[in-house]
Amino acid sequence: MKNFSFHNPTRIVFGKDCVAKLNKFIPEKERVLVCFGGGSVRFNGVYNQVKATLSGYTVHEFWGIEPNPSVETVRAAVAEGKSFNATCVLAVGGGSVLDACKLIAAALTTDVDPWEITRAGVCKTYLPLYTVLTVPATGSEMNSGAVISNKATGEKFPVTCGFPVVSFMDPSFCLTLGQRQRACGIADAYVHVLEQYLTFPQSGIMDRMAEGVLKQLIDIAPKCVKEELDYDTASEYMLTATIALNGFLGMGVVPDWATHFIGHEITALTSITHAETLTMILPHLWYVLLDHKQEKLAQYARRVWHITDIKDERKLALRAIERTVKFFRDLGLATSMLEKNVDPEVGNEIIERFYKRNTSLGEGQICTPELIEAVIRRSQQVKF
Repeated sequence: MKNFSFHNPTRIVFGKDCVAKLNKFIPEKERVLVCFGGGSVRFNGVYNQVKATLSGYTVHEFWGIEPNPSVETVRAAVAEGKSFNATCVLAVGGGSVLDACKLIAAALTTDVDPWEITRAGVCKTYLPLYTVLTVPATGSEMNSGAVISNKATGEKFPVTCGFPVVSFMDPSFCLTLGQRQRACGIADAYVHVLEQYLTFPQSGIMDRMAEGVLKQLIDIAPKCVKEELDYDTASEYMLTATIALNGFLGMGVVPDWATHFIGHEITALTSITHAETLTMILPHLWYVLLDHKQEKLAQYARRVWHITDIKDERKLALRAIERTVKFFRDLGLATSMLEKNVDPEVGNEIIERFYKRNTSLGEGQICTPELIEAVIRRSQQVKF
């Protein structure tokens, strides 16, 4: 285990009708820029709850943050926020809205363009951010990360911003989500855990915690993709997705994240849902890096999938990949670029970008541009 310093300052207010407590945590003197997505909150009761709770506050609403939020939309929100003289930001939505609002909160404190902040990789100053989570998936409600797209350049990059001050999580909001939204949320959270866990032996306690979260996601997945979702399952789903990426599973370990970086490129060029880009890449990355990841894949097979009838480590590792692919397919998600009919030129463009940047990914930068190319080619050519 590596040396580390851990601090997560976000307070979580969890449970049914918790949005009514917004005014207990946001000072009434604040000028609140409230940001929303495409408008679904108008029809599921969330908007009315937020509006009622903020009665008496000075509020300006910004609408239209899209999935895989763009810097163009962030710029528009920042312009309105500055004109309004916002002193804090409230994000109401899923991970895309929350990610955008992290950058908005930072850009409101400076004249630096939001894309320049994104490419710098870190926000140095930011207004207080509060969140009301409606779609569990990204863990953005309890971490400092954001991922922003640029429509003009067809690029997508991560940036480290400020943590939310308080995040409000009402599981009943999950009850109105579509089956595919829930499936993507499960897959996103699952891969978040795997990116921190499936590297090489590093920490027994982190492994056991990660394995517990993976098993929980496997257990609740069938219920989450049914037409009817009950409140108790929604509660487990919402909190599990948060824990998957709030730092609790990454203490003292070197993570991977190669699948995410490749997936971001696919989303930037195609607008395919983020979670599905992950399921299209991860199994192929494991095949390409099998020699490096074999020991951990075998452990994953034994402890998470309870595969005990195979003694050969390599065969066990391969079985783990097969079981993971089946899990993704049972969620209704594609497991290759070929299956999704992604234009071959998209893969060519992504490969060229990694060569031009001379970028290596993964734990210890083991995934060189040559191996990244091998991963993408395999996803383009192999259909499970």
